Amino acid sequence: MTYEIERTTEQWREILNPQEFQVLREAATERPWTGPLLDEARPGVYSCRACGNELFKAETKFDAGCGWPSFWEPLRQEAVKHVEDNSLGMRRVEVLCAKCGSHLGHVFPDGFGTPTGDRYCMNSVSMEFTPSAQ
Repeated sequence: MTYEIERTTEQWREILNPQEFQVLREAATERPWTGPLLDEARPGVYSCRACGNELFKAETKFDAGCGWPSFWEPLRQEAVKHVEDNSLGMRRVEVLCAKCGSHLGHVFPDGFGTPTGDRYCMNSVSMEFTPSAQ
């Protein structure tokens, strides 16, 4: 796949810290309950930490009890890409930033009680939060 923003591995390493690089560029997963955005509750927007692409509105965030920030839909469907992921002996749908191809997390059809029924389970380290101006 080609993306609007493309960098070499070395360039990504220069702009991301080691944990961000592992998650965003190597599809690692941060440990549950450790992410700084898990308990973020202010109004605002969540963006891709690698490129700034706006991904989720705070009002779509919900407590899924899974240990990672969860959202019931992206800000725009075009903001993310869905890719089949059959790694680790599981069948899942990986969520990538549509602008730079960075790994964000996975989407699951178990967001019961949400308007879409989906749970976008995202790594905190893959996003930046910008609070709304009050």
